[in-house]
Amino acid sequence: MSLITIIGRGHSGTRAMSHTLSESGIHMGGELNESGDLIPPEEMYEACRVLAKRVEWKGDLDWDFSRFRNGRIDSEFERLVRSYLKTVLDCPDETKGWKIPETTLAYPWIVRMFPDAKYIFWIRNPVDCILGSHVTDDLRDFHIEYPETEDEVKRRAVSWQYQYELMKATPQPENWIEVRFEDFILEQDKTLARLESFLGFKLTKIPVRPESVGRWRQVENPPFFDFLRPAMEEYGYEIPMVGESLA
Repeated sequence: MSLITIIGRGHSGTRAMSHTLSESGIHMGGELNESGDLIPPEEMYEACRVLAKRVEWKGDLDWDFSRFRNGRIDSEFERLVRSYLKTVLDCPDETKGWKIPETTLAYPWIVRMFPDAKYIFWIRNPVDCILGSHVTDDLRDFHIEYPETEDEVKRRAVSWQYQYELMKATPQPENWIEVRFEDFILEQDKTLARLESFLGFKLTKIPVRPESVGRWRQVENPPFFDFLRPAMEEYGYEIPMVGESLA
C-alpha cells in the first residue's frame, strides 16, 4: 500500500494538488468537498485536539513540541484518524491518499502512524495565505494556546507560524518533498516533473490561475507581521514594504 498526503495550512492552495491527484486517477477518499478535502472532517478535528494536549505553550510564540518524538501515540488519536481515513485505508487501490489542511495540526503523530507514506509539504506566501479566513485561524478551537489578540488577521498569522514550526519540529519522513504553490502555478510543467519523479507516476495537468499568485500586492496595506520574516526569507518570498509589523 502506498499512501500520499498533503501537508499545508488552509489557503495554501493545497486543493490544486488534491485535484491533480484525483484527476490523475488517485483515490482521495469516499467523499470530497470542492477543495478536495476528505469529508466529513470532524474526526480529524478531534484528533488534532487530542494531539494538542501534548503541546506546551511557553508564552509568546514559543511552543514545545518535544513530547511527540517519544512515547506512545494516544490510542484515541489513532482511533479517530483511522476512522476518518476509513474510505482511504479500505480502498483496494495500491496507491491512494487524502488531503485536509488539519492534517498539518496532527502531523507529528501522522508521520509516526504512516512512516512509509509520501508527504507533500505545500507552502504558500503567508501574506497571501492569511488574506482569507479559515477554520484553523483560531488555534484555541483546536485546544492550542497562543498570545491573546483581538486582531483577526494576526490570529491567522499566528496559526500559520504555529503550523510551520510544528512541521519543522517534526523529524522529516523518508518520503518527503517541498512544493511552493507559486512554483506550481507559474512553473507547472517543471513542478509536475519534480512531483512525478517523487511519486513515481504520471500526473494530469489541471487548469491554474496565475492571478492567484501575489494577491497581497493588490491590497493597500498588506498584513505583514515580522515574526513571519524568517520563513518568508527561507522560501524566497518578498517582504512587503508596507503594512503592520509585529516586533
